[in-house]
Amino acid sequence: MFGHCRGIAAEDKPASDWGWLVTSAAPGTASRGTAALHAPIIAGGSALLFLVQPMLAKAILPRFGGSAGVWVASMLFFQVVLLAGYLYAYCVTRYLGPGAQAGLHGALLLLSLAQLPLRVSSSGSGHPVAAILLLLTTSVGLPYFLLAANSPLQQSWYAGAGPGGRLPYRLFALSNAASLAALLAYPVLIEPFFSQRQQLQWWSGGYVVFAVGCGISAVRHGWAGRQLGPAGGASRAGAVATSDAVLWVALAACASALWLAVANYLSQEVAAIPFLWLLPLSLYLLSFILCFEGHGWYRPKLFRWLLPLAWAAVGYRLAWPGNGGSLVVEILVFSAVLFVCAMFCHGELARGKPEPRQGLEFFYLTIALGGALGAVFVGVVAPNCFSTFLELPVGIVASVLLALRLIYGYTWRSLLRTAVVATVALVVTGRVRPTGQDVAHARNFYGVLQVSDTGEGENAVRTEYNGRTLHGIEYLAPDRSRLATAFYGPESGAGRVLASARIPHSRVAIVGLGAGTLAAYGRAGDHYRFYDINPAVTEFARRDFRFLAESAAATDVVLSDGRLALEREPAGSFDAIVLDAFADDSVPVHLLTKEAFEMYFRRLQEGGVLAIHMTNRYLDLFPVVAALAGALHKEIVLVENPGDPERQIEAADWVVVSGNHDSLRELAPYTLPVAPRRPVRVWTDEYSDLLGVLQ
Repeated sequence: MFGHCRGIAAEDKPASDWGWLVTSAAPGTASRGTAALHAPIIAGGSALLFLVQPMLAKAILPRFGGSAGVWVASMLFFQVVLLAGYLYAYCVTRYLGPGAQAGLHGALLLLSLAQLPLRVSSSGSGHPVAAILLLLTTSVGLPYFLLAANSPLQQSWYAGAGPGGRLPYRLFALSNAASLAALLAYPVLIEPFFSQRQQLQWWSGGYVVFAVGCGISAVRHGWAGRQLGPAGGASRAGAVATSDAVLWVALAACASALWLAVANYLSQEVAAIPFLWLLPLSLYLLSFILCFEGHGWYRPKLFRWLLPLAWAAVGYRLAWPGNGGSLVVEILVFSAVLFVCAMFCHGELARGKPEPRQGLEFFYLTIALGGALGAVFVGVVAPNCFSTFLELPVGIVASVLLALRLIYGYTWRSLLRTAVVATVALVVTGRVRPTGQDVAHARNFYGVLQVSDTGEGENAVRTEYNGRTLHGIEYLAPDRSRLATAFYGPESGAGRVLASARIPHSRVAIVGLGAGTLAAYGRAGDHYRFYDINPAVTEFARRDFRFLAESAAATDVVLSDGRLALEREPAGSFDAIVLDAFADDSVPVHLLTKEAFEMYFRRLQEGGVLAIHMTNRYLDLFPVVAALAGALHKEIVLVENPGDPERQIEAADWVVVSGNHDSLRELAPYTLPVAPRRPVRVWTDEYSDLLGVLQ
């Protein structure tokens, strides 16, 4: 996916030979230390390229409800700008002389400093994907563009510094190492210790240092071009066969689509574990390193056996998800399949690479194009054309067809027949498999919703899932349709709070609609206002469930991020606020910050309560809420209820917070003593640490 990770080698050198860092390739063509100048610039640029991605993606999350789709849309931006950077590097090295290259690049570096210090732009509205692309463009567009162009540009300058052309593959290896180190360092060494503002400020300072170093490199390249004469001029790319270029694009697109599809599938269909996307991305980068470093680890004879095993494994898991395996096994299977397929794609790219002077920049460009096409397919085409996560089977089928041609020797006619069979298999393995009768399903920016009916007679129920996360259960029998079920039973924290008769004609704000189950507690004279950012959730709750329609209370639904919508409400508007947004595929951390809690209590009446649904298989959010309550001098109680399958009740953990002791008194018989837990730093709009609360 990330073009700066692509290297090229015209010939192999021993893996232990690092003398290139301090010597030039040929005496008399350049002074000692040429590679030592390019190496830190490439490594630093690659690190900055990877650090800014999670920083900005996290910074814009609150505007889009914390959806996992923000990450995919952000990757689409980074991939497209990466392609633009590679196109720029190709054009300037192909058509401009060294002096013109240095002048143009230096001017752009100076211009990019105007976007510093880095901050999130206020631009962005409309469709979430378009809004994210606009936000990122106005926030980091030009600096990211120049970082994207940096690695191919520096490698081209290094390779062209001598008349014979030097090998840039060690620079590629260094680039990958810096990228992977930055990627893994962010959640462990940066996010837990620095606020968002500090992160962006330090990044901006690092970019200034990079710009100075890159400017020096450009000036040196321009000066060296004058000394070398015509040999140091524009790149003289050799002719590249159209079939080779198409193959490079196809291989890169397949690998890019596969890593994004696996990351999307794991985080939304398998487990809502924060940072789970790190695993497929790390494997994707590792495959680049292993295939292009030294002699390479890719062996076609070995992968003739590994690929069929990978295809069979992923086909089985897609056809029967979760069948006969634990969560760990499922994650390992998909990760292993991705690694094998990525090794095949990148290994074939490494086998087909041209000589540095015979198309280095064009090779980079085609791979960047393939990476961008893969990202567009997963980020734009799939959510708008498929109702399920069909992009993963599509990526697997693409790898099958490429392998049949490249390592099994199939003819194009044979491939056409195989493609027909593969398409049928794709439809079968990618179809929706509800546990009962399929009522409705939809896919959009926020995930895949599935509504289905199961059971018979009085026990027949309708369920709603987002991926594997339960959103609601409703009995189909008319005399039981208003029974509160799932995580919202009468013994739950929300059930206790809303069933209380302490406040007549109460006004309740509920962040997270689901199936609308909490409307079952509404009484005549009450007003329940739901907030949800997903239009499909709103449509299903009104059309396929009856909780809203049959509630005795007046109900309305606001289609918006809950925090942003509540900020527009008058002070003292509600007697209770319910937060039910932390058991889904992504945790909207902007709802659990000090600034958010201060706003909640400004919207509550004196003595009002805040009920928070904390049920989560992977995160322990109680210390976060306890720290926030302590910082605001509020009281807190924990209410847990066991599951009751006969009544369709799920085990649930709720926390109730209030500044009034009397408001919590009637909950006392149902609360549990809270075991001591490790204290956490108070989360703010500038600081949060999901890794620190993983269970």
